[in-house]
Amino acid sequence: MAESFRTRWLRWKFNLFPPYRGSGARITYIDATMREVRIWLPLNWRTRNLNGTIYGGSIYAAVDPIHAVMLGSLLGREDCVAWTKEAHVRFKRQARTDLTAQFTLEAAEVEAVREELRREGKVERRYPVELRDAQGQVCATCEILVHLHRRRPEEQVVKSAEVPAGAATAL
Repeated sequence: MAESFRTRWLRWKFNLFPPYRGSGARITYIDATMREVRIWLPLNWRTRNLNGTIYGGSIYAAVDPIHAVMLGSLLGREDCVAWTKEAHVRFKRQARTDLTAQFTLEAAEVEAVREELRREGKVERRYPVELRDAQGQVCATCEILVHLHRRRPEEQVVKSAEVPAGAATAL
């Protein structure tokens, strides 16, 4: 499926967000349904270590927020909080070229998470991802543990349209 204007805009904003931009990675594609995201992590002066390969920290930073952002968007930011609670990176071989990764969530998985979140109030799920080099070889695998919980009243997101007139001047 192609990107929508909304997901193209989200990709652009995400790539300019300083913490993600600092990882060296770039999101190259976000599916219009938000169930598929692709990233690219180049081997360049910002991501290269003393051995001429990609830093493990750059690999981790590139994959860290993706599943949590996908699930948060799919389940609704107003209703739930999603964050990466834990991540395990296993290095298979040195990354001597650019790396790519693809993140996917099946519709059935999203509905299962939604149902468990409704029933239990919180959910933790593990998602694997592989980072591949230019030849398609797996250089690293990551297992991301995403924690989700329903927002408590004090965590409610205030939309700009809901801010009372004059509230900004009171700050």
